[in-house]
Amino acid sequence: MPRFSVIVPAYRVQAYLPACLESVLSQSCPDLELIAVDDCSPDACGALVDEFAARDPRVRPLHLPENGGPGRARNAGLKAATGDYVLFLDGDDTLAPDALRAIADRLKETGEPDVLVYDYARTYWSGEMIRNQSAEPLTEQDPAPFRLADRPNLLNLRMVDWNKAYRREFVEREALTFPPGRYEDTPWTYPALLTAASLATLDRVCVHYRQRRRGSVHGTTSRGHFDVFEQYDRLFAFLDGRPELACWRPVLFHRMVDQLVTVYTRRDRLPRAARTEFLRKSRAYYRRYRTPGAPLPPRSRARHALIRLGLHRTYGTLRLTSALCRRAVRRSARMIRSARALALRLHYRIQLRLPLRKGHAVFSADRDQGHGCNPGALEAAFRSLAPHIRTAWIARPEHHHTVPPATRRLTPGTAAYWTALARSKYVVTNTEFDALPNKRPGQIVVQTLRGTPLKHRGLDLQERPAAARDTDFAALLRHVDQWDYVISANRHSTLTWERVFPGDYTTLEYGCPRNDVFQHATSADVTRLRETLGIPAEAIAILYAPTHRDYRRTQRTPLDLERVADRLGSRFVVLARAHPRHGGPPPASGRGDPHLASLAAPTARVIDVTGHPSVESLCLASDALVTDYSSIMFDYAGLDRPIVLHTEDREAYEAARGTYFDLRSFPPGAIADSEDELIDIFATGHWRGSRSAQLRSAFRERFCPYDDGRAAERVVRHVVLGETDTALPPVVPLTERHPVASLAPSPLPRIPQPAQAPH
Repeated sequence: MPRFSVIVPAYRVQAYLPACLESVLSQSCPDLELIAVDDCSPDACGALVDEFAARDPRVRPLHLPENGGPGRARNAGLKAATGDYVLFLDGDDTLAPDALRAIADRLKETGEPDVLVYDYARTYWSGEMIRNQSAEPLTEQDPAPFRLADRPNLLNLRMVDWNKAYRREFVEREALTFPPGRYEDTPWTYPALLTAASLATLDRVCVHYRQRRRGSVHGTTSRGHFDVFEQYDRLFAFLDGRPELACWRPVLFHRMVDQLVTVYTRRDRLPRAARTEFLRKSRAYYRRYRTPGAPLPPRSRARHALIRLGLHRTYGTLRLTSALCRRAVRRSARMIRSARALALRLHYRIQLRLPLRKGHAVFSADRDQGHGCNPGALEAAFRSLAPHIRTAWIARPEHHHTVPPATRRLTPGTAAYWTALARSKYVVTNTEFDALPNKRPGQIVVQTLRGTPLKHRGLDLQERPAAARDTDFAALLRHVDQWDYVISANRHSTLTWERVFPGDYTTLEYGCPRNDVFQHATSADVTRLRETLGIPAEAIAILYAPTHRDYRRTQRTPLDLERVADRLGSRFVVLARAHPRHGGPPPASGRGDPHLASLAAPTARVIDVTGHPSVESLCLASDALVTDYSSIMFDYAGLDRPIVLHTEDREAYEAARGTYFDLRSFPPGAIADSEDELIDIFATGHWRGSRSAQLRSAFRERFCPYDDGRAAERVVRHVVLGETDTALPPVVPLTERHPVASLAPSPLPRIPQPAQAPH
């Protein structure tokens, strides 16, 4: 008996069905059966189902003799299902990577509930992905399992069958089946939630709900939408047969009215000639099933009045009036914004004519994010070594809390922001596309860039269209012409920057300022950071930081982190940090970016640290780094801690982005070509063996010659205090540097591994 039965009805979805079936079969939880139901589809769906069945014994094909709609196809799948839990998936949708593993873990954690409700994200034909915006009821903070009466707001979610896992014994006990028709989800989903003795939620995207450009059933204009009336007849008949559920009638009545209004007001649903008939029938259903008792939200009163009174013209007038009001408000807002922009431009022009403030410096990093990276290290050095310079940091309001109290906070677009750009003598940034609108004579721009380059940057991207995308190289060069100084960590960086960013600036090959903290931190600092992140005292913490894949439209982590953690055992903890282009601080609701849906959900051994403001702190807290082509390896080498590379897609990455040298010929440590090899490297202790230490030593000597903890000091002394290179602090030799040590326990015996690990 498999753990899951995934039922996929297929009708006229031949272009999307292979991706749907593959998303199920490639799940990291392989204990499943895939019941693919060909609903007598006139296209190639039946042949595709048979092809997948021939390739994988977990696929059970069903071919219906005639087309009966998705409801009957799902019923046929239910009769054949043998799994503990049943899931439904439309033939043009897909399961998110690792979704079944997350569902299985949540089911076990919540005591095998009758129904588990999870989240979804809409995926558009343009490649855009947007997570469900109404998923507040899916919070996992409340006790679970529960009854619907404890969390009635679950009824506010989209009433579909494919965002839930159903215990098969529960479905059979309640004799739940799908009716025929277009709106077959209604008399299935509501009864399932109302009769479930136990419910649970999973706040994670498990389904990618495809938004087709054309061809969607609900987006087709026809009289078929009159089916919604028959489905609500079935639903209220079900309630009539269950007197104990009568308390839910007012709520379901409101849901019915909302859906009828939606069908009526959507221009792509009903033929023009059928609209009056639909409204008349809606009014009859309003009177038939009206049940007082549930409070009506104020925003729904006009919608209910439309159905109750049949006031089509009045409702249309109200909608038109409302639209005109909104248009007037938007126009007024645009006028206000235009006036504000004009005033700010005038303010900036005035500030440009005032004298430079020689005692002011303004900093920014990563497109106005929080205090950190190389500009952050330099800002701290300015305050320490040049206290006569007043520093200010440009950041969006949500990042102001990261700025030190002694530093002025500037919000982009404000008058203070434009004043700082116009009159500050020093401007420090790390983004090559940050430019001053009008750089003044006497202003000094310090460009720190971000780390040592491995992947192609600057003008080299002209030959890499997948990575360059819409880069304006002429604008890039105009920005480069404003730079006075460029910070370089090593000779390799100097030679690369001066070629890919050609300009008249001076290169300061002084080291990487953001890495100074590695030489100054103490064991007490490391212990505090580990406690903050929730890392057990005796655990080995692996920081996993992959880079962006230019050849992929949708990003996903190359590793199954839960599987890696499970295979390595309880003594290892994985700190998972997505690339900044895909993640960031999680929103207040706790639901992250849909691109992170493939990242394992946070557990005791896989901790999502994407939103952590300081990557340097994560490096200090970890005992080893696992990465692929990210420049973080050059920073981490300065810590003199083990580095392991996972380069499974090396050919694809190098073809799309290109690298400046072959990592395999000069690696910072052990290299894994697959997930199993990576697991074996840690299981056998090779990750911190003598060979890995030798490779790291050579890598460190080449790329960390100046990272002795005084890089920021050298920059400030040269740029601000005017000291020559001969007067700057000498570089501490590598043999005399003592970065804070890892807290990893001593080597342990080899972890036994199976001969062939399942995927």
